[in-house]
Amino acid sequence: MSPAAGVKAPLLPGSSKSAPAKPPSVSGAVFNVSTSIIGAGIMSIPATLKVLGVVPAFVMIVLIAWLVDISVEFLMRYTRAGDTTTYAGVMRESFGRVGSILVQICVMITNLGCLIIFLIIIGDVLSGNQPEGSVHLGVLQQWFGIHWWNTRAFALLFTLIFVLLPLVVFKRVGQYTPIQERGKVFKASCSEMLTQISIKKSLRYSSAISVFLAVVFVGISSVMAIMALLEGKTNSPRMVPELDNKAAFFDLFTAVPVIVTAFTFHFNVHPIGFEMDKPSDMISAVRISMVLCAAIYFAIGLFGYLLFGDSIMADILVNFDQNSGSTIGSVLNDIVRLSYALHLMLVFPLLNFSLRANMDEFLFPNKTLLAKDNTRFWSLTLVILAFCYLAAIAIPNIWYFFQFMGSTSAVSLAFIFPGAIALRDAWGISTARDRILAAVMIVLAVVTSTIAISSNIYSLITENQS
Repeated sequence: MSPAAGVKAPLLPGSSKSAPAKPPSVSGAVFNVSTSIIGAGIMSIPATLKVLGVVPAFVMIVLIAWLVDISVEFLMRYTRAGDTTTYAGVMRESFGRVGSILVQICVMITNLGCLIIFLIIIGDVLSGNQPEGSVHLGVLQQWFGIHWWNTRAFALLFTLIFVLLPLVVFKRVGQYTPIQERGKVFKASCSEMLTQISIKKSLRYSSAISVFLAVVFVGISSVMAIMALLEGKTNSPRMVPELDNKAAFFDLFTAVPVIVTAFTFHFNVHPIGFEMDKPSDMISAVRISMVLCAAIYFAIGLFGYLLFGDSIMADILVNFDQNSGSTIGSVLNDIVRLSYALHLMLVFPLLNFSLRANMDEFLFPNKTLLAKDNTRFWSLTLVILAFCYLAAIAIPNIWYFFQFMGSTSAVSLAFIFPGAIALRDAWGISTARDRILAAVMIVLAVVTSTIAISSNIYSLITENQS
């Protein structure tokens, strides 16, 4: 997942400048949609099977993928009916400036949450994690033993200062070109300009690695699971959840936001969709991508659950510290963890770039360009990094951040806003079926998110009292 505000930018392969531009193929759009979906979210999918059970998890993945398909269709239809090419623009046409501001806030929250999740995963890989008394060692600790310099706090601080900081201080990521909208060229705002560049770079290079790594995860996990199955070492997965009491029932809702977050890519709908020749091509690409990503998510969830059973962690990479019993197995474990950590380090500056630009325009709309104000640039950069570092150290569990985003910003971008646009029907094109689906989508999103948030608050209060 590569969150950023949606703008129209050339994401799919095109022809040279001298030749007429050819409409991108559906297969190219499928690749871009899939790379937009698959990211850090894949790490927590196996843990949702532990909470929900195999059968409910499969049903939930399919249901959310179906609702995402509907919400994207709403967005594309109302965008093409109006005079905009952005998500914020569609909300502005339906709900005024308040609507566009809400989209911007949700994008910033999602970006910030992803940066924190990235740091937590990097910390898990380098220095391990010790949840609920269980000890999972990181790569550095397995290689060199446990020392003060490879503890979580120090390893993350070192990575932040000497690896990530030099990457995030670049004020430009590429050459800005005007954005073409409805046959006329207009000057994009600061965040639109910077985000266009960020999305373009992110999807072209680093996001492609996400799909490759997802295939690697599925491949390695499936091989390990099949070998363990033949040796009789696999764990028997639960087909249905264990409901010992009312609290256990409400805990089921905490897994829903995690899956919602894993499927949220609506901030990239417009950059991808407006490269297509026909609106129907984008819808076809989204549907194919939903099937592909749902299959990948369920496969990694099932194989991960078979391998680690109820001991599976919110970040499945933590479980790969286990001794596989062979040198090749240990090397594969390290390759899986280190390759994904390296990928996140490369993607981190791109999301930070978009977040910083959006925050600057939101907080200082009348100021000069951020790249020309060193004080403002460095202040925002250091505040973002410091906040992400402190959050990753204070709450070293990606499950909580996935739940928070899935219950707030992600569910708003994926379901609540598209449903509200269809119900508002600013252009008078909604059918009775559209309004029913939109209402059901909003009600399901609000109810499940409310229960998930309430369940988390109740759990925290219970833990503090015990």
